[in-house]
Amino acid sequence: MSGMHLAYDLSFTHTEGRWAQPGSWVGQDFPDVRMYMEVARTAERAGVDMLFFGDGSGVPSTWRGSIEPAVEWGIQWPRQDMSPIIAAMSTVTEHIGFGLTYSSTFMHPFYVARLLNSLDHVTGGRIAFNVVASSRGADAANYGYTELIDHDLRYERMEEFIGVCRALWDSVAPDAIVRDRATGRFADPAKVRAIDHAGRFFTVKGPLASAPSPQLHPVIVQAGNSPRGIAGSASFADLIFGFGGHLGGQQRHRAMLDEALAAEGRDPAHVGILWATQVIVARTEREARERRDAVMRFWTDEAVGTMLSHNSGYDFSTLPASFRLGEVRDEIVAANASPAGFVGSLVAELGEDRTLSRSEFFEHGWLAATGLDHTVVGDAATVADALEENFAATGSRGGYMLSSPLGMPAGLAEISELLVPELRARGALAPRYPGATLRENLAV
Repeated sequence: MSGMHLAYDLSFTHTEGRWAQPGSWVGQDFPDVRMYMEVARTAERAGVDMLFFGDGSGVPSTWRGSIEPAVEWGIQWPRQDMSPIIAAMSTVTEHIGFGLTYSSTFMHPFYVARLLNSLDHVTGGRIAFNVVASSRGADAANYGYTELIDHDLRYERMEEFIGVCRALWDSVAPDAIVRDRATGRFADPAKVRAIDHAGRFFTVKGPLASAPSPQLHPVIVQAGNSPRGIAGSASFADLIFGFGGHLGGQQRHRAMLDEALAAEGRDPAHVGILWATQVIVARTEREARERRDAVMRFWTDEAVGTMLSHNSGYDFSTLPASFRLGEVRDEIVAANASPAGFVGSLVAELGEDRTLSRSEFFEHGWLAATGLDHTVVGDAATVADALEENFAATGSRGGYMLSSPLGMPAGLAEISELLVPELRARGALAPRYPGATLRENLAV
């Protein structure tokens, strides 16, 4: 890999107050497809590699056991299935890729493999699949689960899920379809085979009843940050989505991933990490800081609690006046939620024996919920300096999954118009769309 790759995280373009921030759309509202088509055009002009959509299918309900705060303040909801949005975006672009998220915990691999194959045809080979092991109770409840599946078991299911998808994508050989007009022979039956998969979680006959897609396999993205998640991603992922903002944590993730990749017989030099990084960039430092302050004014204690509790799988409204961080982490682990999220990051930073008051915990929580703990703020040169320094310190493999807490589309547009040209002028970015598919453009 040479140079940074850039993706835009469009998962929350309309939530957490972005719909009301200065620079937000007036007269168009989520999920109007025209909003996303314009963002796609702007990002492609800048040479961004991929537009990425995370997903969640439940309304946050962990904080106080109610959906009301999330609904009232627009925290992590509403969410749509973005596959039709991606199809529309692809019609107004030629090169930029699209990352789509589905849960291996709840979905069936045959359905997902077929859908992604179809989208890869529609986009001309520009699809990435972000496979997740779901850790949120609100999502699980919508698929008939009264409690979360065991953490490690979720990753076993994910590994089998990806194995089935890969077998299905390979079940029709790239040259199986001959289309011989003279004889009327459409395809070679010897090159279309059942997969006859019978595993712990899935039984799938196959083959995939679809034509081979341009990439054959979409680019596989995975975001596991726990030791078990990193081991899983090392076994199958082409590209990793990592937590940004804390250099020590990033370096630990990179080192653990490299070790796991080597154990799988894979070359760590060819598996990059896109670090989740929020950016507020403006023409001057002062203007950027003013925009950061405006983001803070949106948030309330209820909004922060709702965000943290949803993403951690733990109702932080029940915290006592003081507590040991390790105890809270252990309760989250016992509930099969997400031990590598906000609390895991605090444990890594402060230690499991650190005692915090409830107010101290929420001081840290404000930064995490707003994303300001992993936000780079400044003019284009300042932000570019920070990204280049961080890229070098984390192994110079991969790049950044950039997001903005500002109004949609202004926040992303200024990244495209100010930051990306600055990075390109410095020679910091990977070559602009050197191939025909996303896999070629990302060099994975």
